Amino acid sequence: MLKDTFTLAGRLIKHNLRSPDTIITVVLMPIMILLMMVYLFGGSMKIAGVAHGDYINYVLPGILLITIASGAAYTAMRINVDKTSGMFDRFKSLPISKVSVLGGQALASVSFMLISTGIVLLVGVLIGFRSSASVGAWVLVGLLLIGFAITITWLSVPFALAASSVDGASAFSYILLLLLFVSSAFVPVTGMPKPLHLFAEHQPMTHVIMTIRQLLAVQNVGNHGWLALLWLAGITLVAYIIGLRLYRRV
Repeated sequence: MLKDTFTLAGRLIKHNLRSPDTIITVVLMPIMILLMMVYLFGGSMKIAGVAHGDYINYVLPGILLITIASGAAYTAMRINVDKTSGMFDRFKSLPISKVSVLGGQALASVSFMLISTGIVLLVGVLIGFRSSASVGAWVLVGLLLIGFAITITWLSVPFALAASSVDGASAFSYILLLLLFVSSAFVPVTGMPKPLHLFAEHQPMTHVIMTIRQLLAVQNVGNHGWLALLWLAGITLVAYIIGLRLYRRV
């Protein structure tokens, strides 16, 4: 099973590396958003507790999640292409582990998301991001990013399998990006209108962002940590169950 999973994951990673559209959307777009937020808007941002010029430390956690969410569109697209082109039928006729078909998709997706996230983080460091967090805090941040990538990957599976076209499969990533924009990714939620404030304060993206931000700022995480874990675990479990059922029907 592991051999088949790594083999199929390698196939998909090669597809991604050979696709200029994927590189532009998953890597270059988040970098451009980061540069735009820091250099165009960062000087005008006045956030309590954030010194002038330190806006990059505030905004980078949200940009990292945007990088992962951008990769979800291509995860859904690859799964839908395999479904509509008959690749799933070919895989089922081969003497390989059936679990490895979706497992390879998930492994390739998470790997590519983390590679692109690492590139965006490196760019953030080059333009001024700094953190005095301990090694343990960085490990927790890394684990949380991995968990978020796994959640987003499995969340894309049922959408990809249920969609009748590639466009429909990848469209759900816009919902993820909308949730990230309506969160604490760029500004505190306290300045939003009351209904929007209540939604942004309690949605999962805000808890994940705040956990990463507080860890990197060496501050108390509070309730955000365990709420982020509960959201990620719950969404992953539900998406995994629905995805497997749809895959069996396909």
